[in-house]
Amino acid sequence: MSKSTLPYHLVAFAVVAVWGVTFVCTKTLIDEGLDPSAIFVLRFILAYAGIWVLSFLEGSVKIFSRSRKDELVFLFLGLTGGSLYFWTENTALAYTQASNVAFLVCVAPVITAIFTLAGRRLLKGKFAQGLEDVKIGFPLVGGTILALTGMAMVVFDGSRMEISLKGDLLSISAAVCWALYSLFMGQMSKEYGAVFATRKVFFYGLITIIPFLLGSDNPFPAEVLSRPVVYLNLLFLGLIASLACFIGWNAAMSRLGNVTSTNYVYLNPVFTLISAAVILGERLSPLSLAGSAAILTGVILAGRRK
Repeated sequence: MSKSTLPYHLVAFAVVAVWGVTFVCTKTLIDEGLDPSAIFVLRFILAYAGIWVLSFLEGSVKIFSRSRKDELVFLFLGLTGGSLYFWTENTALAYTQASNVAFLVCVAPVITAIFTLAGRRLLKGKFAQGLEDVKIGFPLVGGTILALTGMAMVVFDGSRMEISLKGDLLSISAAVCWALYSLFMGQMSKEYGAVFATRKVFFYGLITIIPFLLGSDNPFPAEVLSRPVVYLNLLFLGLIASLACFIGWNAAMSRLGNVTSTNYVYLNPVFTLISAAVILGERLSPLSLAGSAAILTGVILAGRRK
């Protein structure tokens, strides 16, 4: 870690600290009666409006990227880092504890490292060059096996309700989405700047969430949205966790690399456990706690460099 990259490491740490709390905020909104898809739409509308203000201040008001190929990449990023990621994560919170979701989503660094290894061999041009040079060795392989073992312990914990299996599988799907997002977002932020790239992700995220909303009856109930606990949590999710954190994260990823930055995600559960214990009163069973420790240890080990 050099002096030039230290600020970006601090930004990544701060972003993950905020994102650790968002699991509890989203769980609170679901318990208040908001649809998981509606939560995403409301937080991203707030973030999208805010980022247009930043775009005008920055003087970056162009609408489209430089090519159709790049526009399709932004569409992919809006889906994997926006609508599909948040739909799977938010829906998971309707079926299981916030702490369980946070621990399972934190396997994203391991999946990112695996996808990066494949990407450097299968992709060509700027996207292959924009990926970190990750080597296969004991840290990556051993950490992956340990993390997958921990995932199995958390998912198949017999002391929890069987219905939570759906939430756990959705959490793992969210981790896969974030790993796919991490493959390309760093390079796009480097080329277009963090503000423009993040604005494109917000736009395509809102567009691609529409099909998920069609199956919801009254997704924006006025009596729910008028409650202080609801609109205060939405403001936090939209302006802090989405607008500020996405810009900071994308900037950090463009400078640190997709694997190094994503390794900070393993800190997510630490902040989630603290906030869930204080706000929701959640507790992990002994097997889930042991599985969670295995996940964290595996992810940290997989992120080590020789």
